[in-house]
Amino acid sequence: MIGARHRRGCTIVATVFFTFAFLLFTSSTPAQLVKSVDSIGMTVSDMDRSLEFFTKVLSFEKISDVEVHGSEYEKLQGLFGLRMRVARMKLGDEVIELTQYLAPEGRPIPVEWRSHDHWFQHIAIVVSDMDKAYGHLRSHRVRHASTGPQTIPITNQAAAGIRAFYFKDPDGHNLEIIYFPAGKGDPRWQRNPEKLFLGIDHSAIVVSNTASSLKYYRDLLGLKLAGESMNYGTEQEHLNNVAGARLHISGLKAAAGPGIEFLEYLTPRDGRPAPKDTRSNDLWHWQTTLTTDNVAKAAEKLRRAKHRIVSPSVALLPEKILGFARGFLARDPDGHGLQLIEK
Repeated sequence: MIGARHRRGCTIVATVFFTFAFLLFTSSTPAQLVKSVDSIGMTVSDMDRSLEFFTKVLSFEKISDVEVHGSEYEKLQGLFGLRMRVARMKLGDEVIELTQYLAPEGRPIPVEWRSHDHWFQHIAIVVSDMDKAYGHLRSHRVRHASTGPQTIPITNQAAAGIRAFYFKDPDGHNLEIIYFPAGKGDPRWQRNPEKLFLGIDHSAIVVSNTASSLKYYRDLLGLKLAGESMNYGTEQEHLNNVAGARLHISGLKAAAGPGIEFLEYLTPRDGRPAPKDTRSNDLWHWQTTLTTDNVAKAAEKLRRAKHRIVSPSVALLPEKILGFARGFLARDPDGHGLQLIEK
């Protein structure tokens, strides 16, 4: 099991779910508030530049590109006077959503922010060959976040051979590529060896307290805890580029879609909280879109639990231009954005 303790050299990876985590959903369980992880979204400053990066560098396919404005979209994002260009892109079975705010423009990602600050979020993109993928990224002159690809050593038998590397997109969003050798990770990552970039395994978020985040994502929203680990050692430090990094990692899953992974830094403990005035047009804003059967019920449940909801009320979107009928934006205990939608 990933949650077993290992010697110092075992390290990494903020990415490993149990191979058979899907078994959590094969038996009859009560209806869950969250049905699936629909997409992972991020705010970008130049849509055309971001589209070129994700298509040419990472092999994503654009599936929609729309421009929207009006009172219901303002309500959805809790932001007056907005005009958004929203593009959805697919890799394998997973979807990301890029949003450029034509008005009002937000703030850039501060250069001094670090991987253990609580604003941190990334997506983990699965590759079939780490050396080829890293070489491909280098040929496109991507910005490093890790010092280079890191490999879990043989001392960690459950995850030995898994490799990972952090890098940045043109706006400075953190991204990860991860390689699962045979017998590790979800078996579907072994089915298309002819493709270099395969899909999204999960999105990772830094949390200040695992127990508090589990109360929110597991107990309130209904995601399932799929596995836990304690990750440390030189490989982990160089993957995150954080000296002395020691992490408690928890992987959660909905019935469908990529996983959500908690990264709690046990050391160092000086990670900074997300700015309280974060808005959806700020470039450090990410939003994980979750589907539910009843957004009004979901909003009421969050309000009763006294959790933050950004939208003043549920937004009713015209003609499902964004692919859903109604939704609202919330923030988890550490300020990470969550968009709950009803299709």
